[in-house]
This record gives sequence, structure tokens and C-alpha cells, in this order.
Amino acid sequence: MTRFRFAVALSLLLVLAAALPSPADVKTEEKSLTRFEGLAGKMMGLFGGKAAREGVTSTVAVKANRKATITGDTGEIIDLDQEQVYTLDLRKKQYRVTSFAELRRQLEEAKAKAAQARSDEQPAQPQAGEKEPQMEIDFSAKESGQTRRINNYDCREVILTVTMREKGKTIEQGGGMIMTSHIWLGPEIPYLREIAEFDRRYAEKLQGPFALNAAEAQQMAAALAMYPGMQEMIGKFEAQKVNMEGTEVLTVTTMESVKSPEQMQQEQKERESESSPASGLGGLLGRKLLKKKPQESGGPANRAKIFTMEHELVRAAPEAADADVGIPAGFKQVK
Repeated sequence: MTRFRFAVALSLLLVLAAALPSPADVKTEEKSLTRFEGLAGKMMGLFGGKAAREGVTSTVAVKANRKATITGDTGEIIDLDQEQVYTLDLRKKQYRVTSFAELRRQLEEAKAKAAQARSDEQPAQPQAGEKEPQMEIDFSAKESGQTRRINNYDCREVILTVTMREKGKTIEQGGGMIMTSHIWLGPEIPYLREIAEFDRRYAEKLQGPFALNAAEAQQMAAALAMYPGMQEMIGKFEAQKVNMEGTEVLTVTTMESVKSPEQMQQEQKERESESSPASGLGGLLGRKLLKKKPQESGGPANRAKIFTMEHELVRAAPEAADADVGIPAGFKQVK
């Protein structure tokens, strides 16, 4: 090839490269739902409102070190360089600014409040001289053999399970927690790695297990305080997901607590005590608990669901404009 032809070819390549979207540019439409159960669910309802109950459909755009998520009349822009989160009110054309430092403080407050609620709900403490049991974490991953077509993607199912149990005992013997995820993997979509990479960096800066929006982060912080050990399980879970081939099109994750036989016996004694006629209002509440407790979960009596998280990829494209991750024109900042 002559120098002239080489120069022409190189020029064409540079023009084409400039015309193509940056590898860090991506835009998607996604559906998500995080639903907490029991006491945690009541607390999370204070933060999440309707979105926490019914789920949301969002448009997500990542360009360089910015990520924007638009859901209905609200939006959120995360700027990793400035370490700020911009919360948008699309109806009022207003936005608020929260620093990562302030968000971390809010998360710590949510943890503290949930820890106090947990302490009030379960006042019993280990006796003097007793040691907290040592816990072990087991992990398993398997292909179920099931296939589905979801949003025009041909998917296969992988089931990941993380179990936290007392050392030397099965989970049925000593109690613990189980995290199960049914992941439907479609073909590999390389540019979607940019979202996962952005979320990883954001989670690292927030020092949390997930890159969630502000309301979801407060919900998860409270849940982590109420269930010690959950963060370690989630960390193990996320590390293993990195090794899977394909793109997550639909993921349904549940977290369950499992009570030991001793815990079940203690709980039964407490309910029987509360249900006695002499206990007045407590007896009435106890009788309601006795009626509701065994049937509500639909599963084993010693298991209780903590939360369910669902995430679905509707569509994706390797493109995002500056306007997709910027504050819309005409918006005013409010304190």
C-alpha cells in the first residue's frame, strides 16, 4: 500500500471512529421492583411509596462518568467526577443536589434507625459468657436447563444460591439466611458492560453493596442493619455474577431468613403467652399472629421472605447524547 493510500485509509478510519458512539455511551429501558416483607417492608414503605409497591419503568443513560435515570416525573443524575447526585422533578422543572458525603450520612442514619427498630423488636441478648455463633457462607451456581424468549432475546436460566449458616450445622439445624437469584441470560451485549462498570464504581464510592437510587439505597441500608451478615452475602453474590457469560435480561432475587428449631420453639412460647386471655390486648394480637403466621408465607413455617428484587432489560442501544445525562434546560436548583 502506498503512503497516499495508507493516509486515505487512516483518515477514513478516523472519520468512522468519530461518527460511532463512544464505547462508554449506552441507553436502555428497564423495569425494576424491590419489595420488602414483614417489619422491613413496613419501614421501606416509608421511603419508597408507590414505586416500592408496584415497581417502575426507567430510561437509563450512561455517558463517560455520568449516569441518568428517568422514571415518570422524576429523575436522577449521578456524577462520579463531582461526586454529586442531582434529583430531578420533571413536573416542576426543579432539581436538588446531594453530595456523596451527605448521601453516605443519610445511609448511616437509615442503618441506625433500622438497627434500633430491630433491637426493640428482638430485645433478647446473648447471656453473659455466650459467644455469637460463627457463620459460614456456601455458594452454588447451576444451569436449570430452562430457556425462554424475553423481550426478543433468547435466554437461558442460571440459578445462583448463597447460604449463610452457623458453622458446623445445616441451615435447618442452626438457622441463617438464603439468597436465591433466577437469572435469565441472553446473548452478550458488550456495551452494556458500561452500565455495570459505572454501577460498580458508584457502589465503591458510596461504600455500599448495590448502586441503587437514593430511596432504594436507604431501603437497603435499613435492611442491612436489620439482618447482619446480608452485606457479606450480597458481596459474595455479586462477585460470582461477574463470571457468567451473557447479558442479564431478567433477574429475580429473593432473600429469606431461616429460623432454627430453638428459635421456633421460643417464638411459639411467646405467641402462646400473648394469646392467653389474661394478657388483654396482647392476647388479642397474639391470637391474630397465631392465625396468620403459619399460612402467610405459603412455605415452611421456619422461613420468612425478607425481600424480592426484580430487574428486566426491555431494550438497549449503544448511544447516549450529552443531553441524556445533563440537567434539562430551564430547570432551577432548589435547596
